Amino acid sequence: MKINWEGVLPAVTTKFTKDDTLDMNMFNVNIEAQLQAGVNGIILGGTLGEASTLTDGEKKTLIKETVRMVDGKVPVIINIAEQTTTSAIDAAHKAEKYGAHGIMMLPPMRYKATDFETLRYFKKIASSTDLPIMIYNNPVDYKIEVTLDMFEELLKHENIQAVKESTRDVTNIIRIKNRFGNRLRILCGVDTLALETMITGADGWVAGLVCAFPKETVAIYKLVQAGRIAEALEIYRWFMPILELDISPQLVQNIKLAEVATGIGTEFVREPRLPLQGEERIRVQKIINEGLKTRPKLPIL
Repeated sequence: MKINWEGVLPAVTTKFTKDDTLDMNMFNVNIEAQLQAGVNGIILGGTLGEASTLTDGEKKTLIKETVRMVDGKVPVIINIAEQTTTSAIDAAHKAEKYGAHGIMMLPPMRYKATDFETLRYFKKIASSTDLPIMIYNNPVDYKIEVTLDMFEELLKHENIQAVKESTRDVTNIIRIKNRFGNRLRILCGVDTLALETMITGADGWVAGLVCAFPKETVAIYKLVQAGRIAEALEIYRWFMPILELDISPQLVQNIKLAEVATGIGTEFVREPRLPLQGEERIRVQKIINEGLKTRPKLPIL
């Protein structure tokens, strides 16, 4: 399946039961809500998906079952975040084998690689698979920036096609577009900068709070595409206090609590993460409750 690298791509949470096993029933409920809202793809195994806690067997199940659930409607993309090049290549091979349509790729984990090392890492993985690749560029959290000069080199590989842009510098969208045109597709990777980034020229949004609010997220994207910026801004203003729950070390717990509130998820996380407690839980729940109470009526699209 061809990936256009545009629109809303949810970085979905992994659903667990109270016994710490995969909850594929509730996972299916959420995926159906995403598809009904009109998302353009599904991303598995990111930070929100608690990938670092998943076994190889669980990742296999998630890929194969998600491919079955979407039934060709949208592409399924798996995140790869590994400590070694060999492990990343192995993960890419497994993704292809299990039916994933594309890869989101982080730089080497737990080691601040040089530019030369980072380039070699991405190049070796790109050369090992035919799957299309989106580079996750997040120097704030992962301490490695993929610069435009580095992308110039990486784009010699035809299957490196997109960037999840999380530098927090909205002007970087202009630089990328000026230099590469549509050769490098851009998806916003920061919920609280999504509207600004898409107005500036990004092709879409790798979203987090879409996990709980798929219709509102898709509406913002579609309104921007239609040039109806004022209407998009009205929803975005309502959404902002909730979107800020994504830029937190407890983003998984926050978003899962929001999923519970909208009826398309559970709160179970995998240790060492634990559900929110005390004053922080009260604070987050208040934000979610206020959002639900003032939830906007969406325009016809």
